[in-house]
Amino acid sequence: MSRPAASPTPIAVHYRSATIDGVKIFYREAGPADGPVVLLLHGFPTSSHMFRNLIPTLADRYRVIAPDYPGYGQSDAPDHATFSYTFAHYADMMDALLGQIGVARYAMYVMDYGAPVGYRLALKHPERVTGLIIQNGNAYEEGLLAFWDPIREYWADGSRQHREALSWLVTLEATRFQYTDGVRDLSRISPDNWVHDQALLDRPGNSDIQLDLLYDYRTNVPLYPQFQEFFRAHQPPALIVWGKNDTIFPAEGAHPYLRDLPATEFHLLDTGHFALEDKLDEMAPLIRDFLDRKVAAR
Repeated sequence: MSRPAASPTPIAVHYRSATIDGVKIFYREAGPADGPVVLLLHGFPTSSHMFRNLIPTLADRYRVIAPDYPGYGQSDAPDHATFSYTFAHYADMMDALLGQIGVARYAMYVMDYGAPVGYRLALKHPERVTGLIIQNGNAYEEGLLAFWDPIREYWADGSRQHREALSWLVTLEATRFQYTDGVRDLSRISPDNWVHDQALLDRPGNSDIQLDLLYDYRTNVPLYPQFQEFFRAHQPPALIVWGKNDTIFPAEGAHPYLRDLPATEFHLLDTGHFALEDKLDEMAPLIRDFLDRKVAAR
């Protein structure tokens, strides 16, 4: 009688932290220390938690690193009156973290806020980027549609009135919306997601952190031409796996990448903003195949 096949050995994920300029930065890490690095950059209003299910699908071969930005997840959240919550600062801190843990080259998974953080990193060190996995992360003005109109009003004057008008974005209703909008089968979305994220958003002072970042997002838009020039000049291998029903970063923001990265492997998925929550079974094989073909040998 033959024995049943042995089950795959579970992947061990390590939960670490590093101190950058006196601020604790938490990160998840898994995989071989000498493997090609995949840097996972999260979006709003979540953290590296959004990658908890993807990490084990990659970490048998790749060194996977998923940090939390200051003000998110398990990283420190200094008072916004004394700490600069900007995308430029985040990119500098992620750069410092990678230097501290000995990462010199990396593919990046960029999503939502992770796109401007990652693309700012790419502008600093274009030679270090071995590939891009792009999921609902914008680099083109075509992707900033009606959802962004009240945010643009805030950008225009930075007024208290327009700031307070956006306070609904840090409520439980808005957090739940980001996980459920555009999803066909809600039974695939764990409510733990918005309970977890909202508990962190509700920490004292965190709403001001989020509104500061929303205001600073305006500084990313003038950099879009530089991001696009990076794509054209360096032609990093790219995979788009984009939730096409996303209200915040709709599919109109996905198509323009093909102008500058014509070899992009392009997939629009029938889901919303946090595509990994219900489409991991489709996305993980696409991501793994892309990394194995385009990144592992670079």
